[in-house]
Amino acid sequence: MNVACKWKDYQILDMANGEKLEKWKDIILIRPDPQIIWKQKTCPKEWNKASAIYNRSKKGGGEWNYYKKLPKTWQIQYKNLTFNIKPMGFKHTGVFPEQAVNWDWMEEKIKQEKREIKILNLFAYTGGATLMCLSAGASVCHVDSSKGMVAWAKENVKSSGLEEKKVRYIVDDVVKFVNREIRRGNFYDAIIMDPPSYGRGANGEVWQFENNIYDLVNLCMNVLSNKPLFFLINSYTTGISAKVLENILRLNMKNDQSGSFSSGEIGLPMANSNLVLPCGIYGRWEK
Repeated sequence: MNVACKWKDYQILDMANGEKLEKWKDIILIRPDPQIIWKQKTCPKEWNKASAIYNRSKKGGGEWNYYKKLPKTWQIQYKNLTFNIKPMGFKHTGVFPEQAVNWDWMEEKIKQEKREIKILNLFAYTGGATLMCLSAGASVCHVDSSKGMVAWAKENVKSSGLEEKKVRYIVDDVVKFVNREIRRGNFYDAIIMDPPSYGRGANGEVWQFENNIYDLVNLCMNVLSNKPLFFLINSYTTGISAKVLENILRLNMKNDQSGSFSSGEIGLPMANSNLVLPCGIYGRWEK
């Protein structure tokens, strides 16, 4: 497992009974996580320091309950990147800290190149990968169907001092956008995608991971340049093995593209502990 262990502004302080106790800079939150099926708390007293908890509803969804008044937003840093954080619906805060594993990998790949790398970031959310790629010297096309998420990504880019970098923001269904790029004859040296298990596009288009991921990867091969650097698929879909993502890439990468394939899990360490929380999977092709 690849563990995101370089954070200074984020920590898991404890985890038990389906919940994780997290420190985001100076603010402590409690959020649910289905992987935490053990009952023993390592640091029981720390849980009393939480400012808010996200409680799931038996009817679906849930809500935040606040023990202390929180700022509407606050910031955390990862390396030279700045993220704007806020508790939002369905337990999220705007950042998936475990993705630092993938960010570091992208940064290294881009900096090794002696040319400008064009990145296509699909299902790009609030722009963690976009920030790292811009910081490493790449240009990025950031695509997400949510207008609010794209606006949040713009805020993160500005907060990180990267607004002068080459970035294009697109609010659209990713399949429709990729098809348009094919017709335009646009190509990218690297493709990143973090598709949801289930979702809807800007105009109500239905996305279901198991039914659509293979076709999307296949479609994206039409916008991959003749000197590709990498292709990354990340997923949180329950029941899908990391090897499945690697297999999809193996089946779709052109035979004349020399490179290597890999797959695995990403996770987050618990502070002062040997425990690691599994958080997602990835499949990669790299030059």
